[in-house]
Amino acid sequence: MAGMNSTTAHSSRVVAVTGAGTGIGRATARAFAAEGAHVVAVGRRSEPLSETAAGWDRITPLPADITAEGEPERIVRTVVSRHGRLDVLVNNAGIVRSGALGTLTPEAITVQLATNLVAPVLLTQAALPFLEASGGVVVNVSTSVGQRAWPGSSVYAATKTALELLTRSWAVELAPRGVRVVAVAPGAIDTPIGAHQGLTPERMAALREWQLAHTPLARVGHPGEVAWAITQLASEAAAFVTGVVLPVDGGAVVA
Repeated sequence: MAGMNSTTAHSSRVVAVTGAGTGIGRATARAFAAEGAHVVAVGRRSEPLSETAAGWDRITPLPADITAEGEPERIVRTVVSRHGRLDVLVNNAGIVRSGALGTLTPEAITVQLATNLVAPVLLTQAALPFLEASGGVVVNVSTSVGQRAWPGSSVYAATKTALELLTRSWAVELAPRGVRVVAVAPGAIDTPIGAHQGLTPERMAALREWQLAHTPLARVGHPGEVAWAITQLASEAAAFVTGVVLPVDGGAVVA
């Protein structure tokens, strides 16, 4: 597979990607591996992680529930014990539980907060000593739609908007320690997230229609296009970039 034996300047870098079993996370893990980085692909389910790593000797699957007590610390320990360092942490894992106000259950609220917000905080905190040692980078994955009203998915959008504020706050807080913090905000991307939240084909089609109506480039993006943005923001060439949230959304945020 192309990129497996890459010997670029990134060959010594170590990258951890959450939510790496499908979609943007899978594409990101492979994009970093294609650059020559060692990648630890984190996700809940072993089978999709194995598919992510298939054919890529620089990708190591690590099944883990990032919301479970002690798991952020275990993930970081595993990465460092295997590779000796950590250079890039990609907080990509996310979960959607749609519902209008008045229909939201405590479970639907709690699971989104735990996965989309609390877990990235605890994982970044656990990784911080190693990121400081390497002069590393944190890349948070938000959503461009979270910068607008999103009826029916307000809790999801709120968690992602909070992640953007964390990005800006950490960028200032960690700059003296040599750690950069950036984010990407994908728009309509061809991933299984709709299926994961249980949308019927009819509801998914309606969602895509709404997304395309608000996307000036009039198409759905590909996971690899988001992965490209993540790798570029995490690259050495972006060493003077921190605190930014880069939309990768076909213009949706400005439409």
